[in-house]
Amino acid sequence: MKTIGFALGLALLAFAPLAAQSQVRASLLAADRSIQPGHPIEVALRMEHEPHWHSYWLNAGTGYPTQLKWDLPAGWNAGEIRWPTPILIKDSQGNVTGHGFDGVLYLPLTLTPAADLKAGGNVTLKAHAKWLMCADICIPGAADVSLALPVSADTPKPDAGVRAGIAKMPMPQDAKDWKFAASRGAKDVTLYVSGPGAVEAPHFFALEEFIQYDKPQPAAGAKNAAILTLPLAEDADASPSKLAGVLAYTDADGAYRGVNVDIPFSSSQAAAVAAVGMSGTSLTAAAISVNVLVLALIGGLILNLMPCVFPVLGIKIVGFINQAGNDRRKVTMHGLMFTLGVLLSFWALAGLLAVLRAGGQELGWGFQLQSAPFIFALTVVLLIFALSLSGVFEFGLRATGVGGSLQMKEGYSGSFFAGILATVVATPCSAPFLAPALGAALALPTGQSFIVFTVIAVGLSAPYLLLSAFPQAVKLLPNPGRWMETFKQVMAFPLYASVGFLIWVLAGQTSENGLLAALFGLTVIAMAVWLYGRYNAPGASTSRVRFAFIGALVLLILGLNVGWPRAPKASDIVWEPWSAERVTQLREEGRPIYVDFTARWCATCQANKKVVFRSSEVKKYFRDNKVALLKADWTNADPRITAELAKWNRSAVPFNLVYLPKASQPKALPEILTPSVVLDALKQP
Repeated sequence: MKTIGFALGLALLAFAPLAAQSQVRASLLAADRSIQPGHPIEVALRMEHEPHWHSYWLNAGTGYPTQLKWDLPAGWNAGEIRWPTPILIKDSQGNVTGHGFDGVLYLPLTLTPAADLKAGGNVTLKAHAKWLMCADICIPGAADVSLALPVSADTPKPDAGVRAGIAKMPMPQDAKDWKFAASRGAKDVTLYVSGPGAVEAPHFFALEEFIQYDKPQPAAGAKNAAILTLPLAEDADASPSKLAGVLAYTDADGAYRGVNVDIPFSSSQAAAVAAVGMSGTSLTAAAISVNVLVLALIGGLILNLMPCVFPVLGIKIVGFINQAGNDRRKVTMHGLMFTLGVLLSFWALAGLLAVLRAGGQELGWGFQLQSAPFIFALTVVLLIFALSLSGVFEFGLRATGVGGSLQMKEGYSGSFFAGILATVVATPCSAPFLAPALGAALALPTGQSFIVFTVIAVGLSAPYLLLSAFPQAVKLLPNPGRWMETFKQVMAFPLYASVGFLIWVLAGQTSENGLLAALFGLTVIAMAVWLYGRYNAPGASTSRVRFAFIGALVLLILGLNVGWPRAPKASDIVWEPWSAERVTQLREEGRPIYVDFTARWCATCQANKKVVFRSSEVKKYFRDNKVALLKADWTNADPRITAELAKWNRSAVPFNLVYLPKASQPKALPEILTPSVVLDALKQP
């Protein structure tokens, strides 16, 4: 039985492709009933898909497109397939799996007869068609198709059925009445569209695998204009010159249509917007749709729950608890001041974006986080706030709007500053619903961009403003008590997490030494905070307070100076990775070699580098004598380096070797190096 079952299974597999041909039936048809000598003829491959089955477009996404291999009479030529506008192919879960067609499909193209074709007789046109047909499974399909037509000197009669079938296809139209522009960012392309009529539900199908086919394309638009955000494929060409494809859309009558797009990338977003134009049915009016504003408001609200904003939320909760016993006017004023801080910050951010974009900069949400100095400054601010919440010192309570200072009039500045801080720490986050609103805001003209940014700011500050406007809601919070000190200290840890995140970002923007300097700088700043808190306790004498203030200020300046990221200087020292093979090769070339066995965790190694390789005399000698520099990095375990160290009876770093062309053995240097030690070893006879 098992043998019979196995044989039956093999038979089914063998016949499956043949049975599956019926899922897509292919035939070759002509738009005319005869061929006239000297006149091209339009033909079409007709593909009839069974329900739930589909085949693929030129850029399939997954799968591969339908192909025709022609077997034509001598002297005949076949043109390219003219592809209709495709549709998004989705699986049973609604996930996009490619671009293609279903139902009845006509793929038209033009055949050019031989120049010496004479009237009389018949001509047979043959082709081999190949396609991929998919439903829940995918099966390759193929068919030999042919068409026999008479050759006549008379004007051919059209085949009404074939012409009607081709006419029903949503063939992409030329873009003569359309305006397109595109600008490229780091992760996506923004396509700006202005058409002669309604542009509903737009979707861009790229001709090449440049745009990620299975990701959403957020669109903002109304009437005849739209802005689409097209996500780039992970392996997209780093320097494409243009954007080519088909823009699919639904017109005012509900018909599915397409228009050809073939445009170079604009130098900036501002240039792209200007290229599309703002007159008449304006792109501005399209992008500032109600949907965008709703998304902006919801996105701003949800920002309060993002990890980057949550620490500030905790600070304000403590503030509102402290305000619970105040009169309504003061509580409302704190909420208004916080909202004002958020609004002014968002307006400043929108204004700065507008100025920089006008100068040709390609910028996006959180662009300031691309600046290492800004990241370091923000890290310092959050670290100081965290230490304050941990109880190291109390000066920060007034600055952050927490505690008793909020109950006094001068505490309004604390609420205002907390609003600014909330905006600053919100920029690393893009909450759900916020991305399409930001995409529109960053592409809009200045006035419209300000509106979207204002709505986001209102969403971010709305919870605080509502609590302030309705103080009875504040009273639902627990009464002030000793638990607040514990809560305040707990809220320091999200801030420490934010500091950790920012340091991680900084690590990608600076060198190894720059990151180490930043960490040392933050340590010195933390010491400044501790010194201030230690000697500025309640009841401290004037001299102690003065000492604490001056000492903390000196340490703060020192920490900022040590840790502040600086533009890396071009180095005269170029290291190669060490290997025994590379040493042998360089020795055969007769070059002097300096080998540094080192590790990032080795403090002496780092000190040696700073002492030796900052010496202009050492660098000049290396350059003039073409000394090869090899680095054996033992930061992570490397058996080759371990074995090489053991060869020299060493089990630790630093360890440095100098190979000279005339010496049979290298010279080992001492653990502590100076420029003179290195130069003496290199200059020995």
